[in-house]
Amino acid sequence: MRWCGIHDKAVQQAWREKFTLCFIILLIGCTVAFMTLGFTYFLCPISQPQTFVRFNNTAYNGFYGVNGTIFDFTKAKLTGFDPKVLMPGGDVSNIFIRNNIPSCQGLTSAAARFDNCDKEAGGCLAGHAGSKEYLQSIGAVASNDLKAGYDWEQMAVVNLMNFIVINGNVLNLNAYFRKNKNPIPGDELDAVLRHLRNREKPEGGRDATKLFFRKESLKGSASCLVDKFGAGFIDKASPGCFAADLFMYVATTVVMGIVLSRFAMAIIFDWFIAAKLARPPSKSKVHAMASAASSNSNLSGSTIAAPSPGKPLSRSPTGSSVSVGNPLELHTVMLVTCYSEGESSLRTTIESLAATEYPDNKKLLFIICDGIITGSAKQYNRAKVYAGYFRWKNRRVPTVLIVKCGGEEEQDKPKAGNRGKRDSQLILMNFFMRVTYNDRMTPLDFELFRKIQHLMQVTPDKFEIVLMVDADTKVYPSSLRLLMNCMNNDPLIMGLCGETKIANKRQSWVTAIQVFEYYISHHLGKGFESIFGGVT
Repeated sequence: MRWCGIHDKAVQQAWREKFTLCFIILLIGCTVAFMTLGFTYFLCPISQPQTFVRFNNTAYNGFYGVNGTIFDFTKAKLTGFDPKVLMPGGDVSNIFIRNNIPSCQGLTSAAARFDNCDKEAGGCLAGHAGSKEYLQSIGAVASNDLKAGYDWEQMAVVNLMNFIVINGNVLNLNAYFRKNKNPIPGDELDAVLRHLRNREKPEGGRDATKLFFRKESLKGSASCLVDKFGAGFIDKASPGCFAADLFMYVATTVVMGIVLSRFAMAIIFDWFIAAKLARPPSKSKVHAMASAASSNSNLSGSTIAAPSPGKPLSRSPTGSSVSVGNPLELHTVMLVTCYSEGESSLRTTIESLAATEYPDNKKLLFIICDGIITGSAKQYNRAKVYAGYFRWKNRRVPTVLIVKCGGEEEQDKPKAGNRGKRDSQLILMNFFMRVTYNDRMTPLDFELFRKIQHLMQVTPDKFEIVLMVDADTKVYPSSLRLLMNCMNNDPLIMGLCGETKIANKRQSWVTAIQVFEYYISHHLGKGFESIFGGVT
């Protein structure tokens, strides 16, 4: 920091905090980017070798499956075998001998004792078992351990109507049903196989895994059927690709769930809750509030007396009654913080506040002149307080103006008294805190107390609402009335924000896109937050 010309410890700490926050944001952004993009390629790289040849994949013409393994038959020489009539990736296991299966020993069902070399079943064209050595001898080349793959949608096509699935293994029962055209009496396994074949919705419905493994009488036949009739496998993703897809599905579901829930709750608030809050209070509530206010005003209570500078506030008894008026029209401060705005912007803001549909004797314009903090760590400050009335058309609004002018050592500097707009808000908040809790006042607080009491004919503790706007903002005439309706309809509300719109939305493309940003921020973001009773 010292090398950059920053020697003040407080400023150095501020820069450290900024750098740390930026680093954390960058780290979170990189993590999100990796989980969104890099995580998928890490678990399921594009260069991952293919393990399945999908049935009817025209890129593999001349490639066929034998007992679930893909072989290249383009140069194979086998008498009577015509590969042109078969679909790529199809099963040709039945042209080879598939008898003497160890897992079928001891089983009595027709499927377990089935001989695919029987003439009624089609016969064994090759006359040999489909071993790798024999296939190589006739010119069929193994294709890097590729497996014959099928997907669930393909299980519904006519060519595969005699195919079923057991535990991810695809079984070709064409030869079995060619020989056994009719049901076999007393054969439970035959009845199950025919039931699976005749299902109305074969797509994904010929999976017999649960049927075989839940029934003890069929469980022993599962491995036999797989070894005798196996034609391939359901084309499944690798564990890494499955995990990546699962993560993306879960992440997408969570994100979409959040977005849709926010959208739904924002609509609920905008269509139902907001209108209910902003409407004028019912007559019964008005009468109840008027009665309560009248009862309180007739009681002999205490009022806050304006103190002398440097002395604490004191309460003195009084027997005079206070005019209640409309109990729904609460005393309101309209705070405007300004610094570098021009006369046109200031006049627009102040005139719009003066034009609000609210009694002039219940609202106070509170203007504080300041600007943006330039980096100096000043604590001491001075201010000038002006009081009067802002006249506009037929309105006469009480106004307090605070000009922060700074200490004597700042008078020759270009931004004397500059502490920032946040400091301007704290002036008002600290003033009301001391008034509310009867705390010791500063000279500035005392001056504000005296002038507000003179302008409004009530002590500052009567004020209950603060409307804060920036100096370049124009408020709608009904804004203050709507604010008051919300406060009166729900006493639990401590603060609310209004919608910000762009006045010069057609001036440039930047202002045009801000329309969307402001609209989404208010109606979607703040509308959703309002459901839970808090707006950020």
